[in-house]
Amino acid sequence: MQGFCQAARRRSTTHLPRRAQPSLRVNFHCDPPLRSSTFTNILADAAPPPVLVDSITEEAIRLHDGLMIPSACIFLDGKVFLWDVPSTLWSGWTQSQFKIFEVVRPRPEMLILGTGKSLALPPPFLRSHLSQLGIQLETMDTRNACSTYNLLSEEGRRVAAALLPLRPQPWQKTQNPTKPNQ
Repeated sequence: MQGFCQAARRRSTTHLPRRAQPSLRVNFHCDPPLRSSTFTNILADAAPPPVLVDSITEEAIRLHDGLMIPSACIFLDGKVFLWDVPSTLWSGWTQSQFKIFEVVRPRPEMLILGTGKSLALPPPFLRSHLSQLGIQLETMDTRNACSTYNLLSEEGRRVAAALLPLRPQPWQKTQNPTKPNQ
């Protein structure tokens, strides 16, 4: 049988130039081939964070699951909350806009505050209020705040984000329809 294989190999490759003839060496690799599309984040848990920002436009913040949020919002503990804030930045703001951080347990170690299209430093009362709650405040424009939130949440940090839209929009309050009296 061995003689037949050698004869068949000679006949099948005789018309090829010497450089194109198959090599008798066989290369064995113990490692699986690397694929460029495979990436493993060794810092992350098996499941990705439930809230990730995919993109941000003038109209809305688009989450990774496709949800579009057109107004101010808070990302906290894997949930999204719509946030009722005054239409002018820092004018009329009180500690009540941050009441949610007083009642939540465990509190986030950091709050990333996105102030819209450009950076606007918060008033001192806000910084001291959050500091008393044990929450570090990082302020930046909303685009950078979204990126920073994604990065820190993928690292598994207890982080929250309070984001103002790029273009200020009035809060649209809706009322639950009441049942007519029967």
